[in-house]
Amino acid sequence: MPWEKQFDEGEALEKAMQAFWAHGYEATSIQDLVECMGIKRGSIYAAFGDKRSLFLRSLEHYASSYCHAWLASLRQRHAPRAAILSVFEVAINVAITDRNRSGCFLINTAIELSAHDPGVAKVVAKELTEIEAFFRDTIVDGQNSDDISTDLDPAETARTLLGLLSGLRVLARSRPERPLLEALANQASVLLRQEPRAPTAANLSSDRKSDTRSSRGHHS
Repeated sequence: MPWEKQFDEGEALEKAMQAFWAHGYEATSIQDLVECMGIKRGSIYAAFGDKRSLFLRSLEHYASSYCHAWLASLRQRHAPRAAILSVFEVAINVAITDRNRSGCFLINTAIELSAHDPGVAKVVAKELTEIEAFFRDTIVDGQNSDDISTDLDPAETARTLLGLLSGLRVLARSRPERPLLEALANQASVLLRQEPRAPTAANLSSDRKSDTRSSRGHHS
């Protein structure tokens, strides 16, 4: 008789994700998953494969249901610069109020497994790239609407913001102190307030030479 699923797969996956998020991959046993998901061991294997496969599904579920949806909502509800800074503000508020210090499942996984598991590293890298793309695209939106300085390079600035956010998430696990975390958020704020750079002496000299050549051309 063929195997028939007797549970909601999405609900079970959510429960598995919560377990992995709270305890990490290594510290979460199959028995832990059986108990938290409320289904039998055989059903877990039949629906999701082995523990590692379930973990990867959980990580992807976290990224799509939490990260992507959240970032999309920020772009809809805020002006570009405010949307970017809201990422840092929310991350700080969550870190300060979370008694369990759960942190970010994605960053937790990067620290625990990425260096040793190429498959996991690939998923983590993909999702971090999505966050970087959010920063980059939002910066471009801000530049088009005069909300963010056009002097900023969107790609370079997005990478910097990703580094600041990742560092904030890591620090929050061991030192969830508002002044410490806000110091990183303030760097993001300063970065996005950057005014157009003043022309350097070399650029001025080059411009003068260009103007001189142009002037000579008109007089010839």
